[in-house]
Amino acid sequence: MKRHRTALLMTVSVLLAASFVLTYGAAGCPALAAERESAARLFAKDNLVAWCIVPFDAAKRGPEARAEMLKRLGIKRVAYDWRAEHVPTFEQEILAYKKHGLEYFAFWGWHDDMARLIEKHGIRPQIWQSMANPKGDTEEERVEAAAKALLPLVERTGKLGCKLGLYNHGGWGGEPENMVAVCRWLHDHAKADHVGIVYNFHHGHDHVDGFAKSFALMKPYLLCLNLNGMNDGAKPMILPIGQGRHERKMLDVVRRSGYRGPVGILDHRGDLDAEESLRQNLAGLKRVLEQQGDEVAARTYD
Repeated sequence: MKRHRTALLMTVSVLLAASFVLTYGAAGCPALAAERESAARLFAKDNLVAWCIVPFDAAKRGPEARAEMLKRLGIKRVAYDWRAEHVPTFEQEILAYKKHGLEYFAFWGWHDDMARLIEKHGIRPQIWQSMANPKGDTEEERVEAAAKALLPLVERTGKLGCKLGLYNHGGWGGEPENMVAVCRWLHDHAKADHVGIVYNFHHGHDHVDGFAKSFALMKPYLLCLNLNGMNDGAKPMILPIGQGRHERKMLDVVRRSGYRGPVGILDHRGDLDAEESLRQNLAGLKRVLEQQGDEVAARTYD
């Protein structure tokens, strides 16, 4: 009788386990399944941001032609970089993106004309700003000096409802630990929770060896991650994704870190049509994803 009862309990347990798998899938639970889906979408095409496509475009497109090009490529987000010659067309760029269903995702640096346009058109781009090398005898003094120098822009972006991203562009202000320290200072002393970090592979060649540690440090503050092919010694500095020695392992670090935010791809070539440069990065990223078994994301490039 006892044996029959034990066998019955075992049978019930097996049936319950089978029911659980059928209900929640092979992932074992809804939370895990959702996390796997989120991870698969990280490098999906609809999570990409086009970056450095304005002054570096050899084709010298205007706002309408640029928006048409991005729509043709299936890229829906744009980070806008500019030079003085582009200031008169700031508003045309915004209107062209709206017309073609593109997101005005970020704006490089600052220009006073943008405050009016941000409010007029109801856009909320991230503002990407690199830091100057601050003065100070100690690291604490340098962090405080760098943070205080940013306070006017911190206040302005906060009032506009825009995120402010500290952008690595070399020097003291491009080191991950310094960007994190300045973020923390601004969060703690200026109540500036809208301040974060934009990290660029192409300005991070010196960080390749310690990338996992640096990325873990930056991740809580990361607003966008911009990719690039990565060779030793930044030779060349700008390289399509998949043509370098190190970006595959760096992408794997990012995937395993739990970061699920926006991902940028570059033009930044100058000698090449921005469309061709972006196509090279799309094709290279797809190949890398296929090699890494990220088939869900890779299929979004078809």
